[in-house]
Amino acid sequence: MSHPDPAAVVQAQLDAYNAKDIDALMATYAPDARQFTLHGPLLAEGIDAIRPRYVTRFAEPDLHARLLSRTVLGNFVTDLEVVTRNFPEGKGSVEMLCIYEVVDGRIARASFATGATTLFAAA
Repeated sequence: MSHPDPAAVVQAQLDAYNAKDIDALMATYAPDARQFTLHGPLLAEGIDAIRPRYVTRFAEPDLHARLLSRTVLGNFVTDLEVVTRNFPEGKGSVEMLCIYEVVDGRIARASFATGATTLFAAA
């Protein structure tokens, strides 16, 4: 049985994220997927732990991830994104480096590095 291209899996994940479609997003993750901070601690293990992290994030009205670049090496996909967020201090953006390992057509592991946060000027 052939599986989708790893880049296509990660793109489906990004599209679901931007659509705030929790079911489509969870469909891109393996049931036992794990999320980490890059070179750091485990953030969540299994879709039952991953789902609430996104449900909370999807409550932000301005949430949107813009892909700046993507690199694919075998079953690893690295995305550089700028994510618009609603922070407690106000609307802004944050740079994110997202590294996905795709196994059997689903994201098995994801690691995230957070870059600079920029708050937008109040209108």
